[in-house]
Amino acid sequence: MQVMDDSTRKAVLNRLKRIEGQIRGLQKMVENDRVCGDILTQVSAVNSALSRVSEMIIKGYARKCVVEANEAGKIEELDNLIENIIKLRGI
Repeated sequence: MQVMDDSTRKAVLNRLKRIEGQIRGLQKMVENDRVCGDILTQVSAVNSALSRVSEMIIKGYARKCVVEANEAGKIEELDNLIENIIKLRGI
């Protein structure tokens, strides 16, 4: 099953590329022995960005899963969706 439509996939990939740049910046900050507070601020920003990407992915998956499960009468697809949401939220 395709998890995302093309526009969502592009948006997710763009965000991941931005996050990749943030990670590279973090590596340079550590290499250059920057102040701990500055590094932790950037770590927090990366964590927030990754959370937003996770939300985008799960929203796309939820939309597809609900529609396809409803059309095919497949309850196990909805169970998979619920399990993924629980994993994402750490419940």
